[in-house]
Amino acid sequence: MMAAYVAGGVSGGHVNPAVSLAMVILGKLKIWKFPFYVIAQFLGAFAGAAAVFGLYYDAFMDFTSGIFSVTGINATGHIFASYPARHLSVLGGFIDQVVGTGMLVLCILAIIDGGNIGAPKGVEPLAIGLIIMAIGVSMGLNCGYPLNPARDLGPRLFTAVAGWGMEVFSTAGYWWWIPVAGPMVGGVVAAILYYLLIELHHPREEPEKPHEEEEEEEEEDEEDEDCSLKDKYEMITMS
Repeated sequence: MMAAYVAGGVSGGHVNPAVSLAMVILGKLKIWKFPFYVIAQFLGAFAGAAAVFGLYYDAFMDFTSGIFSVTGINATGHIFASYPARHLSVLGGFIDQVVGTGMLVLCILAIIDGGNIGAPKGVEPLAIGLIIMAIGVSMGLNCGYPLNPARDLGPRLFTAVAGWGMEVFSTAGYWWWIPVAGPMVGGVVAAILYYLLIELHHPREEPEKPHEEEEEEEEEDEEDEDCSLKDKYEMITMS
């Protein structure tokens, strides 16, 4: 939420590749900007994970005795990235991410749509934050609602190089790709559905005439009035 307030005036404050991809599909973001947005989002998530690790380094060392693991009673990998619950299958996790991210993107598009009810100016990030909280409360049981490929893969890459090793990728049947691919698919589906079911049906306003054309029309009207007055004068004088 605060990231949107900080960067919203410059970039739109997407902070989520799935949202950026949806904007590209709807023509709200130029496609050549998309790779730069994604790179910045991943670097930001990686830096955030590094900051958390540095801030709580002593706590990590005290709890794990310097042995970082993804599974077991002293597992700490889930602090940085998502991992599935024991009951969750690969297909179930993929559907979870498609649905969850689709709901998020659908709501974001409704909030920022000028043709919809939307939210008051300046309140949009707060509304989006409340949506994320609602999705987390209702859908967080399966895998912690990552909903954001950058937020999951960026910190996962950090843990891979910070001491947790490649276990962060191989755990749970190579789960790592689910919170990357699932949200991207969900974002695309949400963008298409919103365009077809909502945005396409907004009333279209007729384009306003250019100011110059209006002035020309006014001048023509004045000339017509002058001509009619002259005609009336001539008729009177002749009679």
